[in-house]
Amino acid sequence: MSLLVIVRHGQSQWNLENRFTGNVDTPLTKLGRHEAREAGTLLKADRFAVGFTSVLQRAIETMDIIVHETGQTDLPIERSAALNERMYGDLQGMNKAEAEERFGAEQVFRWRRGYADQPPNGESLADTYSRVIPYFESAILPHLHLHEDVLVVAHGNSLRSLMMRLENINPEAIEKVELATGIPRQYSFDPASGLFHLSSK
Repeated sequence: MSLLVIVRHGQSQWNLENRFTGNVDTPLTKLGRHEAREAGTLLKADRFAVGFTSVLQRAIETMDIIVHETGQTDLPIERSAALNERMYGDLQGMNKAEAEERFGAEQVFRWRRGYADQPPNGESLADTYSRVIPYFESAILPHLHLHEDVLVVAHGNSLRSLMMRLENINPEAIEKVELATGIPRQYSFDPASGLFHLSSK
């Protein structure tokens, strides 16, 4: 069996300000760095062979803090825009409460949670899935088949896309899935069966 751990980056400045962040490169807050340290503390017993992040600084800094806390500062890390947060288009930078006043709460909910709903000039979760999963299959899964443990630090929607693949979550059910910042989510992988099993950290 091999181990896959996914972590959503710590709180970012625009998370704090309740803004649609998307692929805007906002930094971590003080709380976000604390969440990353807490994640590292939880993962101290694990020895990863490789790590993967997006190219956005909030994920990169979270990964850097985690590997420092675990003492694995020499961990090989691959960065890819395939793991970036979904692009929210015209909503990026907009306060979510202001967006609800402008477009209506139901429409904003559909843009945020609906699988196929695209915000204006942005990506749907389905679009995000279509770039995350091929990257996972080609770059990450081969390490797991070699019985190597892998750490992935990315974003709420890129990781929700990945969770659909790992946990066989359908488009309707994924609307209800929330992923907290800085909390490791751990899966064991059986190369023989190709199945993932969610396990507690």
